[in-house]
Amino acid sequence: MIADAAAAQANAPQITITPATAQKVIRGAPDRFTGSVRVQSLFDPTDPNRTSGGAVTFQPGARSAWHTHPLGQILIVTDGVGWIQQWGGSVQVIRKGDVIWIPAGVKHWHGATPTTAMTHIAIQESLNGVAVNWLEQVTDE
Repeated sequence: MIADAAAAQANAPQITITPATAQKVIRGAPDRFTGSVRVQSLFDPTDPNRTSGGAVTFQPGARSAWHTHPLGQILIVTDGVGWIQQWGGSVQVIRKGDVIWIPAGVKHWHGATPTTAMTHIAIQESLNGVAVNWLEQVTDE
C-alpha cells in the first residue's frame, strides 16, 4: 500500500517554488514605458493556465504607454502612490493596498506620480498567446 501511494504521488502534479533569485528582472522597454521602470517577472503561463504576473516599479514620473489587455488585468499596489487613467477619463490616484480591476479591452495607462515612486503587482491572462497590446506613449498633457 505504501509503495502504491508513493508511486501515485510521484506521478501527480507537483508544487513549484521559484526563488526570488531565479526571477527575471528587466528595465522597462522605452517603446512601452517612459522614465525608469523595473519589471520583475513573477510567473509565466504554464499550460493549461494562461495567467502571468509581474512586479513593476515606477520611479517618480515614470509610466506605461497606453495599452489594453484582451482578458483584463488586476493591479495590486504594494508600495507608494501612482496614477491610472482610462482613455477618455480623468487621472485617478492609486495607493499602497489598492486593488484595481481593468476590464478586457479598456485602453489605459498607469505609473508613478511626478514626485513619488509606485510598485504594483500586475496579473493578466493571455488570449492566443497575447497578454497585452501596446499602443502610443502617454503625453504630459
